[in-house]
Amino acid sequence: MPAFNEELAGQIDAYIEALFVPSDLVLEANIENANAAGLPPINVTANQGKFLYLLAKIAGARRILEVGTLGGYSTTWLGRALPPDGRLITLEYQEKHAETARKNLAAAGLAETVEVRVGDAAASMETLIAEGQPAFDLVFLDADKTGYVKYLKLALQLSRPGTVIVADNIIRNGNVMEGRAVEAYDHGAREYNAFAAALTQLESIALPMFKDKIDGMTISRVK
Repeated sequence: MPAFNEELAGQIDAYIEALFVPSDLVLEANIENANAAGLPPINVTANQGKFLYLLAKIAGARRILEVGTLGGYSTTWLGRALPPDGRLITLEYQEKHAETARKNLAAAGLAETVEVRVGDAAASMETLIAEGQPAFDLVFLDADKTGYVKYLKLALQLSRPGTVIVADNIIRNGNVMEGRAVEAYDHGAREYNAFAAALTQLESIALPMFKDKIDGMTISRVK
């Protein structure tokens, strides 16, 4: 089997981005602001952002829940997919990240659309359940991979039939496969995939994506 060609993967990713994701000054400034604030460069790629945007559009999402805000890059993509009366709640563990995200979201014209909540994601999701929040149409998980199964269980309590649930970083350069897990995040992603695949309440598929490494998203629909 040929080795992964990192250079070719990068070229393909650039080709797709050039065709389908035109330059966007607001999103470019989002990345610059996050870098300036010292946030880790672990946001989704431009192509992945466009993918999330289209998923939300295809699902007709009016309410979106995001677990893991960082600097608000993916949040901006998702927020732009909402109708004028749409709502997005995003959960972030670190106040520093949330502060940067709020500034970026305001610059994107989404300050009134998006609510950033700070704290432990599972606790925040439990609060949303206790509040009796209406079901979300799309849930995006992009946080601590060791908590993914817990987040999915809680997300199902905040969902309805037809809700789309997307989990990021679930291939981890192949380290989710049998005998290849090295880090805790590898084990967390592997456990998530197995759990989602076994849930009769969900219809799921994992979609590989690549740039400088092979990763991807697991996409589920609540039956």
